This record gives sequence, C-alpha cells and structure tokens, in this order.
Amino acid sequence: MTAGLRASLAGAAPDRECALCPRLAAYRGDNRRVEPGWHNAPVRSFEPVAGTATVRLLVVGLAPGFKGANRTGRPFTGDYAGDLLYPTLIRFGFARGAFAARADDGLELVRCQITNAVRCVPPHNLPTGLELRTCRPFLVSEIGALTSLEAIVALGTVAHATVLAALGQRQRDYPFAHGAMHRLAGRLWLADSYHCSRYNVNTGRLTPAMFEAVFTALSRRLDGAA
Repeated sequence: MTAGLRASLAGAAPDRECALCPRLAAYRGDNRRVEPGWHNAPVRSFEPVAGTATVRLLVVGLAPGFKGANRTGRPFTGDYAGDLLYPTLIRFGFARGAFAARADDGLELVRCQITNAVRCVPPHNLPTGLELRTCRPFLVSEIGALTSLEAIVALGTVAHATVLAALGQRQRDYPFAHGAMHRLAGRLWLADSYHCSRYNVNTGRLTPAMFEAVFTALSRRLDGAA
C-alpha cells in the first residue's frame, strides 16, 4: 500500500482532493470549472444518525451519479435511483422522514448505511477495473468498521463483485442473480438486486415490486424467520 493510499484511507473515506485515480481526479476538476456550486468530490457514505455501531445493513451501489451524488454530496440523492431506493428503505424501517432528493431534506437512516464501490463520479458512469481496485480498500475498511453488520445489498453486478472481493470471497462461489441471497462464511447475508437506475426501471428489467421483494426476503432473514 502506498503512502498516499494509507493517508487517504484515514476514516475509511477519500479526502476531497483524492488523487489516487488520475482520470477521476481530472474529471472532478473539469466538473468543478463547469459547475462550481456542485459537490464535485469523493462522496462519503451516508451514515445513520445513531452512529455506525448500529448499522445492520450496508447498501452498496456502483458510483455517484453525475447529477445525483456528485451534485448533492449524498449517495443516491438527486437522480432517479434514489426515488426508488429511499422510499423502499423507509417502508422497511431502514430510514425515516421524507425523501426530497436534497441532502438537507432531513431524511435519516436507521441501522443502515449507504455507499458506493467507487466514491467519485466516473465519465459515462463507467469506472475502470483499475479504479474499482484502487477504491476497494475504502470499502474493505468501511465493512471492517461496521461491528454490527449483518447484511449487504449489492446494487448490480459490479457492486456484487466488489463486495465479494472486499470480503476475500471467490466470485464463482456466489454468482450474481437478482433476488439471490448468499450466506458469506456463515456470517453475512449478501442480497443481490439489479441497480435501481432509471434505465433498468424504464426498460422493465427492474420493477418496484421486484426491488421490494429483495428487501422483504432479506428482512425475513434478519428477523430470523428464514
């Protein structure tokens, strides 16, 4: 591990000027010049007000959306994906308040934390393999710090693969499938879902009912009913 990575890993989050991924750093700089009022920096995980020691569920997405978290500074806030994710979390007791797609809407997470495989917005929403590997230690550190963690929801195949790599698990042992529930080393549940993006919902690949079914199945396991 380089000295730069060790320094950036303090607090399990990259600092505002993180330069570990040159392409992403350059893209942030371009965006700052065009939209100086936007966040345009690595996006920190959204944590519950009661503290990370209470977290039972971690939701892992791909990367900040250009007009979403990259603009607002909060994961899944300001783009379509949050319009499905946050009401679902509220319905299942993992959030409370009203979601208004603003970082200051007062929404609070309950025993839940939200993060991304890559913390900076990538061009065309496509991080490279190297960028995923470079950012992965932040997720490793984050998961390791969640002492009450029982389950992870992976939104999409990239998040699924990144979570498995962060936990030192083999991909072939836990293939991605929407609605799949994997038991990792007898300790954590890993629940798979298609990403709640506008494209997936508009094309019918993911419906609100399909998304809620993932949380229904996972909640039963967390409650000890399955």
